[in-house]
Amino acid sequence: MQIRCAAFLFDLDGVLVDSRRVVERTCRRWALRHQLDPELVLRIAHGRRSRDTVKTAAPHLNTEEEAAWLDAAELADVDGLIALAGAGKLLATLPPDRWAVVTSCGRALAERRLSSVGLPLPQTLVTGEDVPHGKPAPDGYLLGARRLGRAVARCIVFEDAPAGIAAARAAGAQVVGVTSMVAASDLTGADATIRDFAALHVRPDGDDFVVSGLC
Repeated sequence: MQIRCAAFLFDLDGVLVDSRRVVERTCRRWALRHQLDPELVLRIAHGRRSRDTVKTAAPHLNTEEEAAWLDAAELADVDGLIALAGAGKLLATLPPDRWAVVTSCGRALAERRLSSVGLPLPQTLVTGEDVPHGKPAPDGYLLGARRLGRAVARCIVFEDAPAGIAAARAAGAQVVGVTSMVAASDLTGADATIRDFAALHVRPDGDDFVVSGLC
């Protein structure tokens, strides 16, 4: 299967960086601090901003204080972070003005995770701090496409979370689901799927790119 696009929008966690160990440790610690169900918190947190996780999982708590605790805990923990296979090679082949990272986490955390695994910092980084509504709202992907100067319908989004898939769909982008942390059956809104970037091939074609190696 092939997809033609003009630009690339990457989610961060579970797409470029496997951060599941850090996320799981942090969410479990936070849940147990407040006598919440850790498994429920993990399901809610996948692909969402910390403040949105708190609002949904524990609306009785102070959203800003608890989100700050979650963000600080994740920022301090880099143990077990790894780049997804092929991610570094792919990013090195793309023109810097043709790709962006669109993530639910904050800028400091995004930059720390990318640098911790040796991936380049993007020229265009859209974080949960930059938009009024986090995923599954389309705000982040719309902003990412706008900052790249490309129509969002001509962008390909790589996502690993149902909330992110929904955000990309709502924005009007093409979507590739990354099954690094979830089964393909959980990413039913994606146009195609990949396990990681090891077998992905990107070929320039005029002002566009042709992406192959998709399932």
